[in-house]
Amino acid sequence: MSAITALGDDWGTVRERLQSGASAITRYAEWDRFQDLRSHLAAPVTQFEKPKEYSRKLTRSMGRVSLMATRATERALTEAGLLDDPIIQDGRMGVSYGSSSGSPAALEDFTRMLIANSMKGISANTYIKMMAHTAPVNLGVFFGLTGRTITTCSACTSGSQGIGYAFEAIRHGKQKLMVAGGAEELHISQVGIFDTLFATSVRNDEPQSTPRPFDKERDGLVLGEGACTFVLEELEHAQERGARIIAEVVGFCSNTDGAHVTQPNPETMQLCLRGALEDAALEPEAVGYVSAHGTATELGDIAESVATNAVFGSRMPTSSLKSYIGHTLGACGAIEAWASIHMMNDGWFHPTLNLEALDPKCAQLDYLVGQGREIRTDCVMSNNFAFGGINTSLLFRKF
Repeated sequence: MSAITALGDDWGTVRERLQSGASAITRYAEWDRFQDLRSHLAAPVTQFEKPKEYSRKLTRSMGRVSLMATRATERALTEAGLLDDPIIQDGRMGVSYGSSSGSPAALEDFTRMLIANSMKGISANTYIKMMAHTAPVNLGVFFGLTGRTITTCSACTSGSQGIGYAFEAIRHGKQKLMVAGGAEELHISQVGIFDTLFATSVRNDEPQSTPRPFDKERDGLVLGEGACTFVLEELEHAQERGARIIAEVVGFCSNTDGAHVTQPNPETMQLCLRGALEDAALEPEAVGYVSAHGTATELGDIAESVATNAVFGSRMPTSSLKSYIGHTLGACGAIEAWASIHMMNDGWFHPTLNLEALDPKCAQLDYLVGQGREIRTDCVMSNNFAFGGINTSLLFRKF
């Protein structure tokens, strides 16, 4: 597995920054030009550029979201010892990958066309960059993957559904290997959407103090960007080729509230968490940590905490990675799962940054604060919840 985040691209760097309490949130000066925009905060990935060795032919159909997804996938395949192995191109490997949309920058070109009544700036690749399945399609072409393609364009659950559906494809014998995960590029259209919902933080002059998941002084989310790719493989197939196994995916559930597109439902969230446990044939006591969606929005934090408490009680150690890198939308489910697995294997779990006084409306949990905590556990859960009332829960176990 491999990730590109605003805190760094390798776990050693990211862990060091998590332990030091480093926030990637900044005032994004590029957005100061937009009138009436309330939030000017973001967590950009400043270190990423298109690799020089990537040819124009293979990248002309890629926006930033696909480029980050490709780079993360290249590193994950390299770590898995599969980058140049012909088995990834003979139909055994598919791709299950998502983002909230295609590349929003490409949409700007079509917008200019409508305003100017001109085709100037539109090319054969503009739509390919913009389409919802741009990331998985570009991954397939770049690496020559000929198995099934699953597009998970489901906002904040895109990355977690990417992993979950890949897990199911392998478990049911449809594929031996899958590239899975999610990516997102930062764009003004995204912050504009959340701004209209009054869901963004407006602490523009104190970016390091926000977002504040579960805190009574929280005032909304901050958007980020990034990418994360998992290489999932059938156990026997991995063992036969001598692969180094990082962890085991043991449970997944996804359901929908079916009630409201933006107001979460703790009852269906709870059913999702229980569904993942049932899928893994595990009791709640087997789980030692929950990676919270933790967006720092009022309704979301409350509903999620109530659902988590209903399943695990107040004992469950919980924290939110979004307090450091913001809400990476389509990438968050994969990045947070990546961090959770590393922490499980290391025995150290990050706290929630800026959580100083718990909102009394949030249910009681063992919220990690301060310096984080050493926890020995063989199983972790990673949860995500999206617009449309889409809920996901993933369970990972030490192998």
